[in-house]
Amino acid sequence: MAARRPGSSAPRWLPHSMLLLLAVLFAASPAARALRFDLESGHTKCISDEIKVDSMAVGKYKVVGPEGSSPDAPLPESHRISLRVTSPYGNSMHYSEIVQSGHFAFTATEAGDYLACFWAPDHKPPVTVTFEFDWKSGITAKDWPNVAKKGQVDMMEIELKKLADTIKNIHEEMFYLREREEEMQNINKQTNSRMGWLGFLSLGICLSVAGLQLWHLKTFFERKKLL
Repeated sequence: MAARRPGSSAPRWLPHSMLLLLAVLFAASPAARALRFDLESGHTKCISDEIKVDSMAVGKYKVVGPEGSSPDAPLPESHRISLRVTSPYGNSMHYSEIVQSGHFAFTATEAGDYLACFWAPDHKPPVTVTFEFDWKSGITAKDWPNVAKKGQVDMMEIELKKLADTIKNIHEEMFYLREREEEMQNINKQTNSRMGWLGFLSLGICLSVAGLQLWHLKTFFERKKLL
């Protein structure tokens, strides 16, 4: 991105128009479909999602039957999974063990990467368990059809509510990214300062060792009467 000169000014309507464009694209985009994963028995697969504080997060997961089986057929005992969802600081947000399906919902109390780890129990011979996982957070986690039913509003109003919430979410995301940038800048400054002190300390140690070596050599030569 080219740098702007101090004397130049960008149009004030640009940020607002960009936000509105992003909001329209977000609201007009189709709903995300669940992702499908393959998991071998005895192995673990982890998926992360960065979530802000006070953001809602919901997830659904379901084991898919073996290839060629009927959708209504019962799943074999080998097709079970376990799930643990943890916060950036390691707190458990959800846990389920040896299930075929489930769901979770929570409000984030910590900002950062939340981790959802799936694992399948050991089985002989090894089998591959296929499961679907749908994880939403922030504005996408809101149940808009339920909001429309409770509020008795029409489609136009619900779309406007979506746009308003999306713009609000974009503003919050921008402030969050700005805070993260400030944190990274502070960490860089602290690291540079520590590296500078470490450099001075290393230089002092090297000079001290060199001085000791010179003193030892001088003493040795004087003792041998070479000087």
